[in-house]
Amino acid sequence: MDRLKIGISACFFHPDPYRKVAASKTLQFIEQSTAHWVMSLGALPFMVPAPSGDTFRGDVAVADYARALDGIVMHGGADVWPGSYGEEPLRPEWTGDRVRDEYEMALVRAFSAAGKPVFGICRGLQLINVAHGGTLYQDIATQKPGSRTHRDADTYDLNFHDVNVLPGTRLADLLGGSGNHTINSVHHQGIKDLAPGFKIEATSPDDGVIEAIRATGSAWIHAVQWHPEFHRAGLGVVDDTPLLQDFLDAAQAARRTS
Repeated sequence: MDRLKIGISACFFHPDPYRKVAASKTLQFIEQSTAHWVMSLGALPFMVPAPSGDTFRGDVAVADYARALDGIVMHGGADVWPGSYGEEPLRPEWTGDRVRDEYEMALVRAFSAAGKPVFGICRGLQLINVAHGGTLYQDIATQKPGSRTHRDADTYDLNFHDVNVLPGTRLADLLGGSGNHTINSVHHQGIKDLAPGFKIEATSPDDGVIEAIRATGSAWIHAVQWHPEFHRAGLGVVDDTPLLQDFLDAAQAARRTS
């Protein structure tokens, strides 16, 4: 079987003198759970390293990965740099990762230009929104008073709440209907202004925080604020398998037309 080849954007550890391993080096990595989620339906995951930095040599570009792979998953992780959407950080700890932003925005544009599907997870949703002209809450708890707890450092991926999947959306079709579905929540930032060319597919019923978006144009771009790769049987959460299958179906269709 010729398996689908799915890229996963890299997370970054920048040089840190307090880190015990390779403190002077930039490390790029993906989380095991994200790779295993992609593998769960038979696809082959490939981390896409950033073709930039002071050690880069050669002429490989993100467009080469967009041609070689069948789709891309935008990984969760660090905050988005507020400068990416025209703001200054409200606190030093919300500075985010400008280097990663620029690399991942280039990935989104390259895969979309190549007609390949893009799926975003958590930060991936936020990055996709910013890449297309949207903005973010730098911190939901302080900028949206009365909001629920979207990130609990102690419970982490076991912090659950419902999302309201909107009727008439592709997400409602995939999940077997609109209404409330239980997900995990591991984010303190979120969409403030939705990017042009996107529609909302799910919100948090308590505070209206946007939980899923989809592109309305010709590009296949779908993103969720939760972490489907952390969902597993027995937790009482929604089965995200149809979301992955939908993404892989789009990747297969893109392969046939490329």
